[in-house]
Amino acid sequence: MNTNYSENNHLVLVGKIVSEQKYSHEIYGEKFFKIDLEVVRLSSNTDIIPITISERLITDIDLSIGRSVRVEGQFRSYNNYENEKNRLILTVFAKEITEVNEEEMEKNEITNEVTLIGYICKKPIYRQTPFGREIADILLAVNRAYNKSDYIPCIAWGRNARFCQNIEVGTEVKIVGRVQSRNYEKKHEDGTVEARVAYEVSIASMEIVKEDDENSEVQAEIV
Repeated sequence: MNTNYSENNHLVLVGKIVSEQKYSHEIYGEKFFKIDLEVVRLSSNTDIIPITISERLITDIDLSIGRSVRVEGQFRSYNNYENEKNRLILTVFAKEITEVNEEEMEKNEITNEVTLIGYICKKPIYRQTPFGREIADILLAVNRAYNKSDYIPCIAWGRNARFCQNIEVGTEVKIVGRVQSRNYEKKHEDGTVEARVAYEVSIASMEIVKEDDENSEVQAEIV
């Protein structure tokens, strides 16, 4: 079992702040705040990623709207109980945050990369779109300190998706990909529709972790 939590769950984002800093919560006297970070994809589309930051990281940094920053941390989850229903909330927990200028933004080769090592905790769901594109949905349990775990939704494409459909629950895997946001509509029992945003890891590469280090790896195809 992996116990190096910085390696189990490591993320780097470079982007532009697009929301005001808002108070989130307090733990043992330490206050945490939230901002939204706009990260540009290679396709020029953007993802809006929520960032949770300790007050101890923001004493000497300008986090106003429009500022560009580099965030290093972890992709985490927690349960939110609302109206007697449980909802999985995802956020980037910042370990370090630094300002970057426009020149540095252009030089950054990595603007959105996350590495996760965890366990398949639900049977992967394999399907094909009406256009024949192969997709697999995965829920990954990633160990965290103090006997906690983060449950991270991941999505695989193409031959990675075919590979995922045969992975058994409980298998330990290593995933490298990017965090993405996706808008969708939630239909309620009373007929109302609520606009929501889902966050997940789009898988670029993955491998099965084996104790004998003879790993079986599948590289991502270009999609």
